[in-house]
Order: sequence, then structure tokens, then C-alpha cells
Amino acid sequence: MIDALRLAAGWALPWLLGIALVASLRGRADRAQPAGEAAWTVGCGFFVGAFVLTLWMRALSMLGLRFSVAAVSLPLAVAALALGALAWRGQRRSNPLRAPGESPRAPASRAVRVLWLGIAGWMALRFVLLLLEVLWIPLYPWDAWVQWATKARVWYGMGGMVPFVHSDRWFAANGAAWFDAAPNYPATVPLWQVWSSLALGRWDDALMNLPWWLVAVALAIAVYGLLRASGVSALTAIVGAWLVSSLPLANVHVALAGYADLPMAAYYALAALALWRWTLSRRWPEAALALLLALACPTIKTPGIVWALTLVAAAMVALWPRRGPRLVGIGLATALFALLVLARTHPVILGYRLHLDFAPAWEGLVDSFFLLGNWHLLWYAAIACAIVAWRDLRSPRLLPLGVTIGAGFAFLAVVFAFTNARNWVSTQTTINRAVLHIAPLVAVWTVLVASQWLERNRARPDAAPALPERGPDQIMSASLHGP
Repeated sequence: MIDALRLAAGWALPWLLGIALVASLRGRADRAQPAGEAAWTVGCGFFVGAFVLTLWMRALSMLGLRFSVAAVSLPLAVAALALGALAWRGQRRSNPLRAPGESPRAPASRAVRVLWLGIAGWMALRFVLLLLEVLWIPLYPWDAWVQWATKARVWYGMGGMVPFVHSDRWFAANGAAWFDAAPNYPATVPLWQVWSSLALGRWDDALMNLPWWLVAVALAIAVYGLLRASGVSALTAIVGAWLVSSLPLANVHVALAGYADLPMAAYYALAALALWRWTLSRRWPEAALALLLALACPTIKTPGIVWALTLVAAAMVALWPRRGPRLVGIGLATALFALLVLARTHPVILGYRLHLDFAPAWEGLVDSFFLLGNWHLLWYAAIACAIVAWRDLRSPRLLPLGVTIGAGFAFLAVVFAFTNARNWVSTQTTINRAVLHIAPLVAVWTVLVASQWLERNRARPDAAPALPERGPDQIMSASLHGP
């Protein structure tokens, strides 16, 4: 019981800090909130707070101060109180449930409420079972052992961050250095484990993995809030949250905690969704949140740099509605042409051979996406929605998010067709972990596309106002509150 209280208090602090930071960003510009904003703020708050926690721990190490509960928690607690007071001051006179002029929705039927509660209860039960897995199973082998927790164990014991080196420097130092299988990997995930151990008061290779369970819970809450705030019904929003939280491979990464792929997927998905909200509203708090979450991506995994860059395409489409799609298309065509040239030639520049081999493992790719049980029927559903609702994909509301997903898949295509990563496709190892980075975002996109298609087909053709006459605020209002 004492361990549970210490861990709960330890991780409640950064979560509350993140909620206060996200709420304070909104200030007075967003005083009226549609349904779902509270859940979006709470869900994103965990990821913002967890990232700020690691930034402060990095700062402590740079200043030469030893890690301790007091050194880490006291400044964060003061910041949480200050930001919370600022957010409360800006929101105390607002109605967080209904925007001005918004008519109250008709109450849901009893059957809908029962179904909503049933899905929510199903998710809660699943999260309880996953929590038991996290708390009972020791640290799982392979990458969790040799790439991530190695740093956490050393940093916890040393009371600060010390550098890790490659094997050649380790041998040259005669063992007087720290070495693991990936010394250059980012530090965010190990620092989470260090903070869990500090809050717990001891090293425990099972209990220190609580953040992975918190990532799954917070992601489900944020997705529900995003969908609810986008104008869909509460039932549709809870179904979307269930789709994200029930992905089999995502559940595996919670139960066998220690890998960085699930946090990578969550941060990337929320960064893309925050950017999408900005494309609709053009409000700086959404842009600030998207930027903060995107900056966190490279600190989780090295490919996070590329994942963050895929968001640039969506920003271009939003900033230049007419020329943006053309510029993105030209850039994509240029990149593909360059890849094809490198695949057919053998240029040597500055001593580097730039030849690429185009040899995708088609059988392994098809098995992973469509035959194995890692994703349920996600890719079938996404393709079906893209075919049926192809007109909606080009709408100003959904195009930026679709461009982000397209850029993400272009990145995966290059990796698995032109690099040695294709060697791991046939064994179904790296491919599934890489695809997990984009799978939650695709699940949310599928729900949004299906919802817009259904709404368009229910609406009368003469009832839709002309899009060119809408300003950014009107577009955001329509997306948040429905037609």
C-alpha cells in the first residue's frame, strides 16, 4: 500500500503540472469550451507534464545537482500551483460545457447511455488487467534490458545522468565508462524509470514501469476528448477511444513495459491531433501544444526527428490552402525521383556510396498489415473509409490530418523499401514496432472520416454553407460543435 501511494503521488505531480500548463496556455482566448475539452486537457496534460519532468531532470544533471525526491518534485510542485492559479483565474467565469449560442444537445437515449457505460466499463476492466501485468511482470528482456533500463539503473544509482559510450571507447577506457547496446538513444524513457524509482524509494524493475500504463490511460482520455470536441457524439467518441486503447500490439507494449515505441506513438499522435486542431482554429495555444509535443518526439526515439518533420506537411497545407497541397506533392515527387535515381545508380560523393536497393519484403508487409492479429481490422477499416469517403478526404477540415498520415506512411515506405530495415520485415519484429508509431493516429483519422461521411450523407445538400465564406473561427466552431 505504501508503494502504491508513493508511486501514485510521484506521478500525480507531473500529470497535474501538465494539466495546469495546458489549461493556462488556453488563457482567456478559449473561455467557452465545448464538450470534450476537459478530457483533452487531462489526457494531454500527462504527456506535457511527463516531458517537462524529464527536462527538469536534465537541468538538474547539467547543474551538477543530485537526483532526489525533493530536488525534482519541489520546483515542479511550485510550478504546478502557479500555473494552476493562472489557469483558474482565466477560466473561473467561463462555462466549460457549452459555447455561447450553442443549443444544448438532445439527451441520449437510455440504450445509448447503457452502451456507452458498457464500453467504458470494458476499457476500465482492460486497464485494470494491464496494470496488474505491469506491476507483476519484471522487466522484459531484449531492448528493454540492453538499451533503455541500463541507463535508468545507472542514473538512479549515480544520482544523475552520466554519459554512455560505444564498445570501442569502453574497451579503450578499460571498463572505466558506461556502456550499453544503444548509448546514443534519447533519455526521456530512462528518466521516467528513474523518477519512478525515486518516488518509490528503491530500484524495482517492475514497479518503475508504471508510466507505460499511464501512457495508455492518458492517450485514451485524450482521444475521447479530441473526438468529442470535434463534434461527434459521446458514443462515437468512446468507440474511438476503445479502438485506440484495444490495439493488440499497443496492449503488449503496456504489459511488457520498457520499450519506447508506445510513448513514441502517443506523443506523435497527440502532436498531430493538436496541429490538426490548430489548422481549424488558428489559435496559438493549439500551435504551442502541438509544438511542445512535437519537440518531445526526438527525445523519445531517434526516428522521432523524422516523425516530427512529417507534421510540417500538414502545416504547409493549412498555411497555404491553395499552394500548400501542390508544394507537398512536388516535394514528395522530388523525393521519390531522387530515391529511384539512387536505386538505379551508384554515385560516390565525398567518399560515401549513395546507392540504395529497392527490395521491399512484400509478403512480410502484407502479413503484418492484413493477416496477423497485431491490429485487429484497423487497416481494412482505414482503406474502406478512404475508398467510400474519398470526397471528404480533400475537405479543408480533414485534408491536413490526411497529409500528416500520408507523410508518415511515406517515411515508413522509404525505411522498409530502401534501407536494411527490410531485413526485419520477414521476421515481423521492427516493422510492427515502427507501424505502432502511426497506428493510433490512423485509428482516430478513420473515426473522423467515417463520422464526416455519415454527417454529410444525413445533411440536406442545400443546407451546407459555402466553405469559402467561412473564416478560421467559423470552421473551428463547425468542427467542434457540429453543423
